[in-house]
Amino acid sequence: MTRKISIFVGILFFLLLGFSKISASEVLTLEESIKIALEKSLSIYSAEEEIKAKEFEELSSRADFFPKLSTSYTYTRLDNDTVNDAKYTSYPYPSFSPREVSPLDTNTYQFNITATQPLFTGWRLTISREIASLGVDTAKIQKETTIQNLVLNVKEAYFGILKAEKLENVAKQAVEQLKANLGVSQAFYDEGIIAKNALLQTEVQMAQARQNLIKATNGVEIAKALFNKLLRRGLNKEVKIKDILDYHPIRLLLDQCMEKAEQNRPEIKEVSLNVMSAEKAVDLNKSSYYPSVTLIGNYQRETDDIILGSGPGEDPDIWTITVKGEWTFWEWRKKGHDVAAARAKLAKANYLLKEIKDNIQLEVKGAYLSLREAEKNIQVAKKAVVQAEENFRMNEERYKQQVATSTDVLNALTLLTQARTNYFNALSEHN
Repeated sequence: MTRKISIFVGILFFLLLGFSKISASEVLTLEESIKIALEKSLSIYSAEEEIKAKEFEELSSRADFFPKLSTSYTYTRLDNDTVNDAKYTSYPYPSFSPREVSPLDTNTYQFNITATQPLFTGWRLTISREIASLGVDTAKIQKETTIQNLVLNVKEAYFGILKAEKLENVAKQAVEQLKANLGVSQAFYDEGIIAKNALLQTEVQMAQARQNLIKATNGVEIAKALFNKLLRRGLNKEVKIKDILDYHPIRLLLDQCMEKAEQNRPEIKEVSLNVMSAEKAVDLNKSSYYPSVTLIGNYQRETDDIILGSGPGEDPDIWTITVKGEWTFWEWRKKGHDVAAARAKLAKANYLLKEIKDNIQLEVKGAYLSLREAEKNIQVAKKAVVQAEENFRMNEERYKQQVATSTDVLNALTLLTQARTNYFNALSEHN
């Protein structure tokens, strides 16, 4: 019997050990959370498809450099009068010597193969390919922006959960401390030491504390739902994350932060590429000032047979090679207007680039100052928590000895709750 009990206890121990390992493995770190979000993000999938689209557009622009082949098959039927008139043409003027007229066929079948090779387009094809290549680079930068935004959102959601949980704990502590104080007040009231209004004041404060706890608990659930959404999990899926809400001093100076932002912010890279594309667009419109030269090769076969067969002595095949030069030299200043419009768009892109840089510098400075403010607030709030805890303890002891009122205790607890809230808010903002 003892042996069976030992075996049962051993099996139970290993099951509990395995369960604890599984539970521990469910605790997500910040790095794991970011990895999951990046792997499942629909926004990133969309950005990757945009890159593919731009790459195909670039390949399409490259294809314009190569010869284009086309073919056609034509069937023509003439009415009988036209055929007869052509066969029996008379010459009423004696000064014209009669000549033999080739008879027309009622049915004519024609087959063509044409090869067209651009020789010179005013650099239009080259510039178009360069613009398409910049489009690929822009799509890649947009993907980088999407990744950075997602990482930022995951971090905010992660620390949002930690902050909400800390505030929930603060609310729970307030409820527990008020519960203890309410017990003391109830005992004092039962013994006739305090008046009814003092007891009611504590009960009202307890009701308010419980409402705050409900609100804080809902805040945790909302923060976890947002976190699950970013990781593309069920909104109600249980969330366990590693607590890393702590103070980590920042060593970078403001100038260093601004320099890093100007070098690495994808918004600046994207708008810079837009400026380059606008410059190419000006050159593209200028290409219309130049003539175009095209080499055309054509093979034609024309017979009265549907399968293009020919009779003895007939030569239905025609080969031609043509070099075609074309220059549109007057369009009522259309080309000049197009170039002017492209230059205006270039100026707009340059202004936008400067504005983006200014906005990012302002954003970095604001974030840096907020970070330093939170850093200072952490130290102040941490000290305030210690002082508020001691103040609450002293008032609680004095109340038990009836040298302080319940109002003093409630005020001290309010200060303690606010000090704890301020501390965790500052810690969250710093992270």
